[in-house]
Amino acid sequence: MTGIPLLIAFVIAIVIMIVAISKWKIHPFLSIIGVSLLLAFVAGINITSIAGIIGQGFSSTFSSIGIVIILGALVGTLLEKTGAAIKMAECVVKLTGKKHPEAAMLIMGWIVSIPVFCDSGFVILNPIRKALVSRTRKSSVACTVALSMGLYISHCFIPPTPGPIAAANTLFGEGGLGTDVNLLLVMGIGAVCSILPMIVGYIYALFIGKKVKSADEMENTQIISQSYEELVASYGKLPSGVSAFLPIVVPIILMGLASAFSMAGNSVPIITFLGTPIIALAVGLIFGIILLAQSGKMDNFYNITNETLKTVGPILFVTAAGGVLGRVISSTTIVDYIKENATALNSMGLIFPFLLAAILKTAQGSSTVAITTSAGIIAPLMLSLGFTSPLDAALIVVAIGAGAMTVSHANDSYFWVVTNFGEMTPQDGYKTQTMGTLLIGLAAIINVLIVSFIF
Repeated sequence: MTGIPLLIAFVIAIVIMIVAISKWKIHPFLSIIGVSLLLAFVAGINITSIAGIIGQGFSSTFSSIGIVIILGALVGTLLEKTGAAIKMAECVVKLTGKKHPEAAMLIMGWIVSIPVFCDSGFVILNPIRKALVSRTRKSSVACTVALSMGLYISHCFIPPTPGPIAAANTLFGEGGLGTDVNLLLVMGIGAVCSILPMIVGYIYALFIGKKVKSADEMENTQIISQSYEELVASYGKLPSGVSAFLPIVVPIILMGLASAFSMAGNSVPIITFLGTPIIALAVGLIFGIILLAQSGKMDNFYNITNETLKTVGPILFVTAAGGVLGRVISSTTIVDYIKENATALNSMGLIFPFLLAAILKTAQGSSTVAITTSAGIIAPLMLSLGFTSPLDAALIVVAIGAGAMTVSHANDSYFWVVTNFGEMTPQDGYKTQTMGTLLIGLAAIINVLIVSFIF
C-alpha cells in the first residue's frame, strides 16, 4: 500500500490508538504496539521483517534513553526524600518575597518539575502553597494555578523529564536527524520558550483567583502553618540551598561545558566523558546520594531505588513502544510519499507537531505518551518536512511539548491531583486547570514560533 490509501490507513491507526487508550482503557504500551503491528500489516511490510522492525524500534530506544530516564527519576526521588525539593522551594520564596506568593509558586514549580514529575511535585510543594496562602492572605486558587502551570511547563519542555528526553532522543537520533542528541540545546530552547507561557500562566492565575474560591481558603491559619512546620520537621535538618541545587545544576554545567568545548572544536576527552547525558546525570545522582547520607537515610536507599524503578518502568515501556511506532512508520512508504508531496505539511511548519501532540494529549490524557508518540511519528518525516538542523530538532521537541500540555482535563491524572489538593470541585478544575493549560499551550507555541523566526 502507498500514497493516499496508506495515509488514510495511518490516520485510522492513530485514531484506533487514541480510542484504545482513552475509551477502551487499554494500556498505552499495548495500544501503541498493537497499532504498530496492525499498521505494519496494512502497509504491506514484508511479513518476515515485521518482528525484526518491532524489536529494533524497541531495543534502540531502550539502549539510548533508558538509563538516562532511570537516572533522572532517581535524582528526582532523592530530592524529594531528603527535603532538598522543599529547600529549593524556600530559596525561591526568599527571592520573590511573601508579597508575591503566586510568582513564588510559579517559579519554584518550574524549577522543581525539571527533575520531579509534575504530579509528585505538586504534592511536595502543596504544603508550602497552603502556608503562603495563610501567611499572605492571597488567593488559594491563584497560588494553586500558578504552581500547577509552573510545574507543567517544565514537565513538558525541559529534560531530564522523560517526555522531552525521549522526544529529543527520537528526533536527533537514527530515526530522525541521525546526529548526537544535544540535550543542552533542548534545555536552552525549552527555557527560552517557557517565558511567554509563564507570563500567561501567572496572569491567568491572578485573574481566575478572583473568580473561583476553594475550600482551603476557609481553613484556620494556625492549623495550616502547623501542618507545614510538621512537614519540614519530618525531614529532619534540611540540606543547605547549595547542596539542594547541586544534583540539578552540576549535570547541566557538565553538559554545558562539553557542548561548549565541542562547538569550539577543542574536544577534551574527560570533559566529553563527563558531559555525556548518562555520565552527567550519574554525577548528579552521586550528589543526591550524598544528600541522602547527610540526612542519615542511607538505610532507605535500596527501597528508594526499588520504588523509583517501579515508577519508571511503565514510562520506559511506553517510550520504547513509541520508538516501535516510529520505526514501523519509517519502514513504510509514507516518508517517500511525503517527500514527493510535502508542500502542504511543510507550510504548517512547527504547527504540525504542535497540533499532533495536542490531539493526542487531549484525547488520551498523558503528556508523556503524547510527547513520545508524536516524536515517533514526526522523526521519520523531519527531513521531508524541511527540518534539517539540531536547532530544528530542539524546536520540534518544544513544539511537541507545547501541544502535550494542551489540555489537561478529566482523563489526565494531573488534573485530579491539582483539583483535589487545591481543594476545588471538578467544575472549578475545568475553569482553572483545563483553561489554564489551554492558554499556556497556545502561549507556548507562539513563543516557539517567535524563537524560530529569530534564529
